[in-house]
Amino acid sequence: MDQLALHNWHASHGARFTEVNSAEVVNDYGDARAEHDALRHRAALLDLSFRSRVCLTGADRKRFLHGQVTNDVNRLGVGQGCYAALVTAKGRMESDLNIYCLEQELLLDFEPGVTAKVIQRLEQYIIADDVQVVDVAPHYGLLSVQGPEAAEVLRGAALLNSLPGHPFTFEKSHDSVLGEVYVINQPRSDRSFDIFVPTAGMQTLAEKLLSSVQAIGGGLCGWQALERARIEAGIPRFGMDMDETNLPQECGIEDRAVSYTKGCYIGQEVLNRIHTLGHVNRLLQGFRLPADLTSLPARGDKIFQDGKETGYITSAIHSPVLNENIALGYLRKEVSGPGLMVRTGSSEWPIAPIKLPR
Repeated sequence: MDQLALHNWHASHGARFTEVNSAEVVNDYGDARAEHDALRHRAALLDLSFRSRVCLTGADRKRFLHGQVTNDVNRLGVGQGCYAALVTAKGRMESDLNIYCLEQELLLDFEPGVTAKVIQRLEQYIIADDVQVVDVAPHYGLLSVQGPEAAEVLRGAALLNSLPGHPFTFEKSHDSVLGEVYVINQPRSDRSFDIFVPTAGMQTLAEKLLSSVQAIGGGLCGWQALERARIEAGIPRFGMDMDETNLPQECGIEDRAVSYTKGCYIGQEVLNRIHTLGHVNRLLQGFRLPADLTSLPARGDKIFQDGKETGYITSAIHSPVLNENIALGYLRKEVSGPGLMVRTGSSEWPIAPIKLPR
């Protein structure tokens, strides 16, 4: 398991750890509900350094990546980014990616556990291109301030004179202690800013940000609260709500991740054909679950209507904010109306499609 660079610092603040795709993450700091409350109503500081971070360098980096992913990389100027998917020639997901255009590199940020696969996939298509693919996770950490008062926290920490105002834009600051720091407007579950910082300066910055977070009544936040907020916002996570069996159009990410005007890339023919001539057979959506559930459905639990399998659950939580049990999952496109049941173990429970976020 890959240990967090700030493991001891987190432990000193009461962290309890868990594992996600062979990467260590902070599960909580002792009170996941209070952490979730801070995340939804004030602001919270998170260590997202368990996520994968890869850089593309070389003169051909932009043209090369443009031909590999579903969104338009060529249009990005320095200080801009986009969300995209890496898909196979048959259009199936290999990973989703946050892509940022730095002065000399393209920075990719994505889910843990697929670094080697993503690097291998990219290098497979480097023929005569001046492109190098580098795992930068050992050198740069990723902190995140999330919540409705995230901007106030960043202002209190005085990292920048002005914050990036639009999603997927970023600003760079150079600090004599921290080094080059990138502050990105990255809407994860709410208003949030991701901060890429050299590993050597992570603890110094974490302490500075924590002081600013606590000044507005927030605090540290772990994985459990982050997952609750993600599902409440209806945001799919690769490896949980979307995987190698899915097309991007099934996953609720098409509007954000796919350009149909950018030109050729691996998998483009399949995705464009679906867009212009066809449709997908299933769609990711939200569900309301009964309040008296004895246990939440697990990933893969099947959904039935009139005894016929019509879908399956991918993520399920109890939402303290909504005071409801909710889930994400896939449902066949033609299915509608009442009578949906989810089978959990030996029990069946009624469920109802809902629109997320709520």
